[in-house]
Amino acid sequence: MVARVSTVAFQGIEGVPVDVQVMVGPGKLGMHIVGLPDKAVAESRERVQAALHASGLAMPPKKITVNLAPADLPKEGSHFDLPIALGLMAALGAIPSDALNEYVVLGELNLDGTLAPVAGALPAAIGANALGKGLICPADSGAEAAWAGADIDILAPRSLIALANHFRGTQVLSRPHPAIRAPAANLPDLADIKGQESAKRALEVAAAGGHNLLMVGPPGSGKSMLAARLPSILPPLSAAELLEVSMIHSIAGQLSGGKLSDRRPFRTPHHSATMAALVGGGLRAKPGEASLAHHGVLFLDEFPEFAPQVLDALRQPLETGECVIARANHRVSYPANIQLVAAMNPCRCGMAGEPGHTCAKGPRCMTDYQSRISGPLMDRIDIRIDVPAVSAADLIRPRPAESSAEVAARVARARVRQQERFIEAGYPGIGTNARCSTSMIEVFAEPDNAGLQLLRDAAEKLKFSARGYHRVLKVARTLADLEGEERVGRIHLAEAISYRIAGERLTAAA
Repeated sequence: MVARVSTVAFQGIEGVPVDVQVMVGPGKLGMHIVGLPDKAVAESRERVQAALHASGLAMPPKKITVNLAPADLPKEGSHFDLPIALGLMAALGAIPSDALNEYVVLGELNLDGTLAPVAGALPAAIGANALGKGLICPADSGAEAAWAGADIDILAPRSLIALANHFRGTQVLSRPHPAIRAPAANLPDLADIKGQESAKRALEVAAAGGHNLLMVGPPGSGKSMLAARLPSILPPLSAAELLEVSMIHSIAGQLSGGKLSDRRPFRTPHHSATMAALVGGGLRAKPGEASLAHHGVLFLDEFPEFAPQVLDALRQPLETGECVIARANHRVSYPANIQLVAAMNPCRCGMAGEPGHTCAKGPRCMTDYQSRISGPLMDRIDIRIDVPAVSAADLIRPRPAESSAEVAARVARARVRQQERFIEAGYPGIGTNARCSTSMIEVFAEPDNAGLQLLRDAAEKLKFSARGYHRVLKVARTLADLEGEERVGRIHLAEAISYRIAGERLTAAA
């Protein structure tokens, strides 16, 4: 007799159906797992045998063959433990053979028969729902899986015995409830920053339109403080965005307790991060920091200190909104619709251009340091601002500063205008000006005559690339949205061009 149990193998954030086939028959005593299992799947043999023994089920003195079909699809992870164990229990008659037909199963077994949480419960539940089936997963993963929908049947036992008793009718497992992470308290507030009014304005514009931002200034000028306060002015995730972000974090095993939050991701990798850590990859491909920042912010402090090839790996995700990892034996894609925010010193000593400071190496120090960032990557950064050192007057007698709540209200209104515009044009999937296409922005950000003349003169004088030209239009459209203006005017284009001028200087250094 062959018992069958449905489970999934993960490719990107999608769950590919896998049929676990268990047969108990004559032959040499032992359990054999076939179907391209990795080391974790092959070791499940020992965990399954120990868990069944602890649950009071003796292993038969026969040959047990487990086939993971399709056999040419690589199987990775410990979540195959539970489907293998349940298939074996069904083959031995410990549970009804037809009890598992309507479920997708995943879970890791402890040696005492209890179930340990696994990564990927949310995408597995969504995949099971698409197949018209329910889901069986560990209790600690149930709150996460429950977000897949109220109509999906979810069983979240704590042990093999509890699940067997449920199928026998001696115990009823209740459906888990979706868990919500408590909102973060005491987020850093913009009111804490003294001075830097122009930098705060650029931060607001970047938040309103989802634009990439680069801050350049000496040590201690407040670049990292400004970036840390960006999450406090960003709007919460929409329902669709929340589901996408949570699926990525579920695959990466970073949903603590299965609790979801509508707070946008804010990832801050160290400058020693490798390419695989930033864009994903490795022996067992996992989402990188860029994908974990999907629909949120990727903050790179000490920008030039990252390896040049690591930074250049971000060029494709910034343009397409996804990280594609291609290897000889597989190819996966992870969403990476990110807002890049970076901070850097102007030179190696950090004080180039500051009054009263002279760099020992002269202008060459700044040129060599800034040239570590390639021109094509700089071309993808919409806003580049200088953040000078804070003056003593700002520190001793600071002027009253706006709170994050006031700025967040303006950002939210600007984003609503953008979303309404894109929905009216038939593009509901686009949420910010930074993500609209070049043909769309030429229509939505068509300037008046005075603005068009200014844009033409600036593009010719500063030698804007085609990408740079359209990104100026996108920033100008965001500036108009912040002011509630339907038409992009000369004043909006002038401010957008000013954000681009500094970036063109840095591109020339590269």
